[in-house]
Amino acid sequence: MELNKLNEEETRVIVNKGTERSFSGKFWDHKEDGMYTCRQCNAPLFPSNTKFDSGTGWPSFDDSVEGAVKEIADADGRRVEIVCANCNGHLGHVFKGERMTNKSTRHCVNSISLDFQSK
Repeated sequence: MELNKLNEEETRVIVNKGTERSFSGKFWDHKEDGMYTCRQCNAPLFPSNTKFDSGTGWPSFDDSVEGAVKEIADADGRRVEIVCANCNGHLGHVFKGERMTNKSTRHCVNSISLDFQSK
């Protein structure tokens, strides 16, 4: 599989499972219609109509493209990591039961892990 070339900061987050600072990413307050895709492999991940303002400073989505995101329990058991199902690139974490939306799911994603395709 051919992957996009990543810069140092993208590699830190996507490959080495880092986190960008809240309110610093280009998509945390982005409101355009389209599809959020994986920065590393271009796979479609999150339709823009699933994005909501969680107040956390990271892009938050209450749903993903079916089969596009894998959930992996963190070693400490406190959080659940989410990765691209196509390339295993680190996206962020998923939180359930917070009741921020009707689906009560928050995919908390690093902007740097994403690209965007307008409708």
